[in-house]
Amino acid sequence: MTHDVARFYPLDELITAIDGIDFTVDQRRVRVKSTDRFNMSPMLSSELQGRIADIVITPGNVGDLRRVLSAAARLRIPLVPRTAGSCNYGQSVPLKGGIILDVTRLSGIIEQSNERVRVLAGTVMAKLDKELRKSGKELRFIPSTAKVATVGGNFGGGIGGIGSLEYGCWSDPGNLISCKVMTMEEEPREIELSGLDVLRPFHTYGTTGVLTEMELPLAPAWDWQEALVAFDDFKTAAKFAEALARSYSITRKLASVQEWPIGRDVSLFSDLVPEGKSILLTMIADHSWSAFEQWVGESGGTVLARAQEGQGPWRLPMWEFAFGHLIQNVQKVHPDAAVMEGFVSGSDMSSKIALAHDLCGEFGPMFVEFLRIDGQLQGLISPFFRFAGDAQAAKVTEALRAAEILVRNPHTTTVRAVGKKRITEKDIAFKRATDPHGLMNPGRFEPDEADDANVNDNLQTDRFDRGHG
Repeated sequence: MTHDVARFYPLDELITAIDGIDFTVDQRRVRVKSTDRFNMSPMLSSELQGRIADIVITPGNVGDLRRVLSAAARLRIPLVPRTAGSCNYGQSVPLKGGIILDVTRLSGIIEQSNERVRVLAGTVMAKLDKELRKSGKELRFIPSTAKVATVGGNFGGGIGGIGSLEYGCWSDPGNLISCKVMTMEEEPREIELSGLDVLRPFHTYGTTGVLTEMELPLAPAWDWQEALVAFDDFKTAAKFAEALARSYSITRKLASVQEWPIGRDVSLFSDLVPEGKSILLTMIADHSWSAFEQWVGESGGTVLARAQEGQGPWRLPMWEFAFGHLIQNVQKVHPDAAVMEGFVSGSDMSSKIALAHDLCGEFGPMFVEFLRIDGQLQGLISPFFRFAGDAQAAKVTEALRAAEILVRNPHTTTVRAVGKKRITEKDIAFKRATDPHGLMNPGRFEPDEADDANVNDNLQTDRFDRGHG
């Protein structure tokens, strides 16, 4: 199925208005820039296939950006802000054509102190982290896509990642100190937000203005040791990982549990993982290693391999085998593999995880990864199932919810339907103020919910109803 339709936007007038700013209308290049990793979802592939923009514009600085937004607003041409397109489920695919705004050139450190850094929003997170480590600091958390993901792109479309076990996610107050957003109006304004107001553009898929600058708090850069640990079964591994996640005395950055045969399916681990074993992928600060290693042994685990960050026999940083990258690695072997996004919490988390494992055993091997949201420890949990239709996906959802696990729907593309952002009247007012003509990534987040696009929004899942107003 394709969705290519004739466009009637005044592109000639737009091109004249942005004279001197880099752009392309080459169909091959435009098609590439119109696509993200939505093919990770077998439920979205047919719905989003063939949706492309008409032009890609790449401003070289904030002044260029202002000119583009002004011209697009005046000519009423829709626009989708875009960085590397590393989002997994189609949120940056243009539903109504128009402009792909490539902001990757708006990159670099503006200023840095011992405790914070201000950067342009198009700065790639892994490059920024590498630069920060020269001064003994690092970002509080990074996504598994950090080698291509930008700070602004991850804030606008992601949640958290490696390091969120300690510091929480973007939605937690304090993880973004301040930011600047440029509005899409005939006379664009650059608005500076601070305090809790920085949450207005969080997870809105580029529908509430274009992020230009972001000020981030920093964390100490520990000497991280990557470890691959084996356990006899998933429940034992998950129980240990939960205890590790709750332990503030062990400095840790990652706790990802993956049931057999996931360890076999990830090719760079397959020679290391014994038959039938569930594995824990973790990152432990060197000063905590001795206690961690002994704790593993007393809990029935075996350290299969240990290495400094990025120097393991798996040849990539361990964080590239977790979260979204875990799904990509499994799909290299099983292209039809899919997951839901279940969030488990509470003092009885272990029993809920065990019950979910029992109820989901028929679907496929499970994973659980730990992080903090709103100060509460959560486990991101799902089985890998070989997608065989929406009815099967609904059964997976029902099984997880029967274990008292909240399920978000990653296989859709609107802010509300995905269910990871608490939407208040302040958010609606901010949307109206930054995008008065409804031109920014239209269909993803409209002031009136009835105007949101309907893209695979048919699973009975849960929405994020907590947070800070």
